[in-house]
Amino acid sequence: MSRRLVLVYAALLIALVVVGGLAVSLGSVRLPLGQVWRIVLEPVVPWIEQDWTSARAAIVFDSRIPRVVGGMLVGAALALSGAVAQLVTGNPLADPYLLGVSGGAGFAVSLTIVLGIGAGTVGLPIVAFLGGLAALLVVLAVSGRSGSVTTLVLGGLAVGQVAFAMTSFVLHAFGTGDQAKQVLFWISGGLGGVRWDSLPVPAAVLVIGLIIAVAAGRWMNVLHSGDDAAAALGINARVFRTFCLIAISLLAGTAVSVAGGIVFVGLLVPHAATFLVGSEARRLLSVSALLGAVFLVAADLVARLVVAPSELPVGVLTALVGGPVFLVMLRRRRRIA
Repeated sequence: MSRRLVLVYAALLIALVVVGGLAVSLGSVRLPLGQVWRIVLEPVVPWIEQDWTSARAAIVFDSRIPRVVGGMLVGAALALSGAVAQLVTGNPLADPYLLGVSGGAGFAVSLTIVLGIGAGTVGLPIVAFLGGLAALLVVLAVSGRSGSVTTLVLGGLAVGQVAFAMTSFVLHAFGTGDQAKQVLFWISGGLGGVRWDSLPVPAAVLVIGLIIAVAAGRWMNVLHSGDDAAAALGINARVFRTFCLIAISLLAGTAVSVAGGIVFVGLLVPHAATFLVGSEARRLLSVSALLGAVFLVAADLVARLVVAPSELPVGVLTALVGGPVFLVMLRRRRRIA
């Protein structure tokens, strides 16, 4: 492991601790950062002097820490899925949102809510995965064998918009007041509804996905060099790419089931990670996941503070930042072409 990579990991871990601490400390009720750490450490260091009320401890343990952990998991999952998408498609503009995966997952979750099926914290990620996978299969069918960047991106955007329209139709035709609020949450994307019981499935999916992705990093490097290079080494590029895209659907669908449609994280974070550690897959995937966790927790903190005491959905903030950046990237690619 190079010295630069060690420094990057150390810096990101420190940033994650600092941003996480601030996210627990700041909000509608501001808690001193030192008191936050004492509340967190009190279960394992019982001799710490208790200078807080039970209400403050409940805010820390029942509301803000689950939200921060959820932001870490969702940010890491979206960034990891975006990095895998860009590596296996050879398309620097690929991410779960632009491939239609997030839109399909969001529609499936919204439909489940409106129909009152009650999938629960375990069933909801499965529903989101199936919805994201269905949308991805449609995009791949539209793009065919051409592998065109333009066709893939435009197909994904079209499928995403159709999924959004179907979500709106179901909401207006069948949704009640409470259901409408829940569906609007999925559309906007936010971490306000994250609780402890919604975290085990995303955590397991992320850990397993990261381990498998890093283990398959060598094959992704070969695939990134082209299908001919992969075939020369005995790798069935089409099968491997399909497997990776299914994994993307699982990661992104699970993230959507927890936090709704948070856009552009999977597009922007892998490019920042590439700037830090280069394009070698194993380094890029692990750093993307860590950087995605830092980014989304920080973005959620800003979204909570920018219109305080109200709260801006973090998906709105990432769209406001990611949209212009995406346009700049498209313009640069047009100049290169």
